[in-house]
Amino acid sequence: MSLTQQIENTVQNTFDPEVLTLENESDQHAGPAPESHFKLTLVSAEFNGQSRVKRHQAVYKALASLMPQFHALALHTYTPEEWTQRGQAPDSPPCQGGH
Repeated sequence: MSLTQQIENTVQNTFDPEVLTLENESDQHAGPAPESHFKLTLVSAEFNGQSRVKRHQAVYKALASLMPQFHALALHTYTPEEWTQRGQAPDSPPCQGGH
């Protein structure tokens, strides 16, 4: 099973998301690793009443065993209400690492 699929499965099973989008952005970065940079957009009622820091900590905890296998994870975590107002995650900035 690919790392991408492992991340998706773990997040799905942990957060029961309304929206889960995992983008492999590795091709936008320097280096040969095909699964090194990811962007995760996650909408879950589990985040109601939590600060952005607490949400990110919860995701990092869920992915702790997988995190040594990749370099970067851009997190965009929203409650369903926030997602209704926003509707999309911001674009990732261009890589500054020479690619």
